[in-house]
Amino acid sequence: MRIEGITINDNAHLAVGLTTIFGVGRSRAEEILDAINVSYDTKPTELTEEQDKKLRQKLEDYSLEGDLRRQKESDIKRLKDIKAYRGTRHSKNLPARGQNTQTNSRTNRPYKGYKTAGSGKRSVEKK
Repeated sequence: MRIEGITINDNAHLAVGLTTIFGVGRSRAEEILDAINVSYDTKPTELTEEQDKKLRQKLEDYSLEGDLRRQKESDIKRLKDIKAYRGTRHSKNLPARGQNTQTNSRTNRPYKGYKTAGSGKRSVEKK
């Protein structure tokens, strides 16, 4: 089954399979299935044509996939353009929501060539 250009696994329950679409989480998938009176554990292959049509119409009410990704990118670009604190954190590829950077986010920090630190045990074994 293909919706919004995304292939939904035919073996997965609909409540789980719909979450492969960007912008649809578990709670939204269950809300949509409740609105069209379909059980959560129904497989995509078991849908009737009428239920399939209702599902697609219900999904059109939300901004999903490409539209949502573009909106998210434009929001981040706006933050960068107005030089907001969160925008500068995005442009420096640093955590934007107040997380610590001294011990965490080592792979995310672009400066000083940090990588995640190991235990150092390997270097001792080689000697």
